[in-house]
Amino acid sequence: MSDSQEEIGQLSFEAALKRLEEIVRKLESGEASLDESIELYGEGDRLKQQCEARLQAAQARIERIQFGRDGQPAGTVPFDGD
Repeated sequence: MSDSQEEIGQLSFEAALKRLEEIVRKLESGEASLDESIELYGEGDRLKQQCEARLQAAQARIERIQFGRDGQPAGTVPFDGD
């Protein structure tokens, strides 16, 4: 893993998302040279993957409360997203 990938892996979700937003703004503004744009695009792709992985991990930890016939909580089941 390169230093850049290790640094991205250490960012919180919020910090990674903020950096990704900065990259998008810079690319959309057209102020970056072609070479810089290519580097920024690669960094943005790694940040996007990091954010998606963190969101998937968070979703996997979310549980839905199950209620029994009497209306009382009876346990939990993994969140299915639907």
